[in-house]
Amino acid sequence: MEKGDKEIIVVLPDIRSSLNVGSIFRTADACGISKIYLTGYTPAPLDKFGRVDKQIAKTALGAEKNIAWEKIEGVSKLLTKLKKDNFFIVAVEQAENSVDYKKIKLENKTAFIFGNEVDGLPKSILKKCDIIAEIPMVGDKESLNVSVSAGVALFRILNI
Repeated sequence: MEKGDKEIIVVLPDIRSSLNVGSIFRTADACGISKIYLTGYTPAPLDKFGRVDKQIAKTALGAEKNIAWEKIEGVSKLLTKLKKDNFFIVAVEQAENSVDYKKIKLENKTAFIFGNEVDGLPKSILKKCDIIAEIPMVGDKESLNVSVSAGVALFRILNI
C-alpha cells in the first residue's frame, strides 16, 4: 500500500485454510496492501506446479491476481530481512505484553503478521516483532477467525 510514502505488507505464516487465505487477499486488496508473504504451509494462489487453488480463488474473487505475493519457507528469516529493510513489524495476536490495536500507528514501512487459526503466533516469532496488537474480546470466545482479525485490524489501523 502506498498511503503517502508508507509501504504496508502482510505476512501469513502457517495458515491452514485456503478459504482464510483467499479472504485475506480480498481484504488486503480492499485496503491497498502492496504484498502478501505466504510462509510455511500457508497455501498459495498457485501451487508449485502452477495450478490454481480453487478455494483461494473462490473467496479472493480475483484479488489474488491484483496483489503481489511470494511463497517462502521460513517466517523467521523473512522477519529478519524485513527488519533490515526498516519495516516496523506488527503482530496481531493476544499476549501479555500486547497493546490495544486501536493505538497502533503506521510507520513508513509496516508489516502486519497474522498467525495460525488454532495456535496463533509462537513466542519465538512474537519476540521478533516490534509490537503486538490485540483486538479486545468481550464475548465468551477468546479470538476471532484469522481472516476476520485481518479485516478488523487492517481497516482500523489504516484508517480506511
